[in-house]
Amino acid sequence: MSTLIRSREDQLSDASHETVRSAVNGIRVPRWETVHDIVLVLAGLCSPPRDVESETARFLPLWRAISEGESGALKSFQELVHGGWGGEDGKWTPELVMGAMLNPFNAIEIHPSLAVPHELMVSEDDWVKLMVRQIEEQGAEHALRVLLHMLKGDYVGAEEGAPYGYHNPDREAMEAYAAFQYGCQEILRRLSHEPNLLAESIRAMRTDEMMDRDDRAEMLEKESDLSLMREVMVVTPDTWGEVSEEAHHMVFGYLIKQISPVGPLGLPNDERFRITWRIPEPPEL
Repeated sequence: MSTLIRSREDQLSDASHETVRSAVNGIRVPRWETVHDIVLVLAGLCSPPRDVESETARFLPLWRAISEGESGALKSFQELVHGGWGGEDGKWTPELVMGAMLNPFNAIEIHPSLAVPHELMVSEDDWVKLMVRQIEEQGAEHALRVLLHMLKGDYVGAEEGAPYGYHNPDREAMEAYAAFQYGCQEILRRLSHEPNLLAESIRAMRTDEMMDRDDRAEMLEKESDLSLMREVMVVTPDTWGEVSEEAHHMVFGYLIKQISPVGPLGLPNDERFRITWRIPEPPEL
């Protein structure tokens, strides 16, 4: 056995005759490297030969259980990630039982508002750090019960509508609303320094041959509403809050040719969105 181990290129140890004898006779607990190499050789000697990786993976938790007890026999997190839960043969493994017991899905009926796609607020690693901190400060039972309570649908901001996109699965609509709000903010900033900007933008829009035909038709239809146009033509940073939302959209269309997201949720708006103005902003501003 020792000779066969030393003849392989993928061995982890340089097990001597005495090391192998002690291991297989149970005289002392061998190092994992020794167990690995013995399993490696024996798997190759089976008829037919057994898969080396699956056999060494099967023996690793058994070897850990010697010093760590029952918990050591379970796969580590990394082993679960790479090797899965097991059970391909239809039998329940300890990992499958553990996963079923710890999965909140099997403990509660998850609220429908949590079942739609949404922007991630924090990374998985940061979430783990937050949970560890919560457990250290409040205790494990408190942290786990709070987690289950939130997964039932009672979480911060749930009454307001869609703080994380849970209640509104239309992420494009949410993105468009955020872009509109930021665009209006930037419009007010420019109007406060450029009093002639609105009139110049209207002229630029009318001469824009690249403007989408449907967008132009929609704008011309709105311009036929004289009361709306009276609102639009008196818009200033001071009167912005006094005119209708319809007028806000008209001014937006006149001043901004395109606004699009270029960064993920969580970035400052000036980094998240890019505005293409009908009248480029003067360099000094």
